[in-house]
Amino acid sequence: MLLKLKFIMNVCILGNGLSSLALAKSLVNTGLNVDIIFDEKKIKNNYDRTIGISKVNLEFFNKNILNINKLSWNINKIEIYSENLNNEKILNFQNNDQRLFSVIRNYELIDLLTKKLKKEKLCKFKKNLVKKNILTQEYDLIINCEFSNFITKKFFTKRITKNYYNYAYTTIIKHSKTINNKAIQIFTSRGPLAFLPISKTETSVVYSVKGNQKVDFKDLIRFYNKFYKILHINNFSRFELQMSNLRNYYHGNILAFGDLLHKIHPLAGQGFNMTLRDIKTFSEIIQKKINLGLPLDLSVNEEFEKKSKHFNYIFSNGIDFIYEFFSFDNKIKSKILSKTVKFLGESSYLNKKFIKIADNGLLL
Repeated sequence: MLLKLKFIMNVCILGNGLSSLALAKSLVNTGLNVDIIFDEKKIKNNYDRTIGISKVNLEFFNKNILNINKLSWNINKIEIYSENLNNEKILNFQNNDQRLFSVIRNYELIDLLTKKLKKEKLCKFKKNLVKKNILTQEYDLIINCEFSNFITKKFFTKRITKNYYNYAYTTIIKHSKTINNKAIQIFTSRGPLAFLPISKTETSVVYSVKGNQKVDFKDLIRFYNKFYKILHINNFSRFELQMSNLRNYYHGNILAFGDLLHKIHPLAGQGFNMTLRDIKTFSEIIQKKINLGLPLDLSVNEEFEKKSKHFNYIFSNGIDFIYEFFSFDNKIKSKILSKTVKFLGESSYLNKKFIKIADNGLLL
């Protein structure tokens, strides 16, 4: 049951991507009026993109945002291989056959969130370009999830960045029917390659390839695939990879959010999980204000930055360390590092710790 607000509180979210929609649904569920303002020209569905959501984050999503179990394909095992060890398995994660994480198609989740939000009386979609007069509107909070609008260019340009000079290739392969509940990651000489199941007959593939020269992605999939009888490979998307951490999370009552706050390498599938942890933290701060009958003002943004910024920075650099570690391992052509990782992974204690960090982030 929603608490009755003593006064109307209005929130504006700039952008209609996945982070924007998930945050909007969370805020609407707390009883806030939410306007979603977006540029209609930027609407684009990526049918070959998927996201992984950890077990804890999926439970939070189902309980506090929207039940998405019907869209989720559960993964209960993760195997990691190294080409440097002749494609030998170096890590194996599983938890008594319980779900480790779930894979969901981006466009299906975006479509479902959009459909549900359009039925909410407290939510309005506004197909307008973000103009400067948005700052004069009567919004208690403005949450910016876009990279290219004037607010980002004016207030959110200072960031710590790292260009990997890599490109990620994504597609979906169709294959013969199989018990498809095992995610596979291969650290190849060209970069990390991941197979992420989404059904008994389909698997999402993400390959982060070094350099900016285009490669024959489909041939590379066939070369490294030892797990599926492939029937068809869909067309693929290609995008540049960078790590990015915003130095300042807010300006007054304007808060940056989603990928605008932090972008990481996709090798561990933790990008959207970081955003979901942010949504949880932000929602808890909002609910606390509501319970105390306090207005939403810049103190919300101050508290959010204080609680989440250092965790996000440490976690994103941890993902970067994993990438650089295996890149160095392949570069020096030594098997010592890979064998060390394999040895550590055989420890049940460390194995459980790795799973817990992937599931919860650093908020243990």
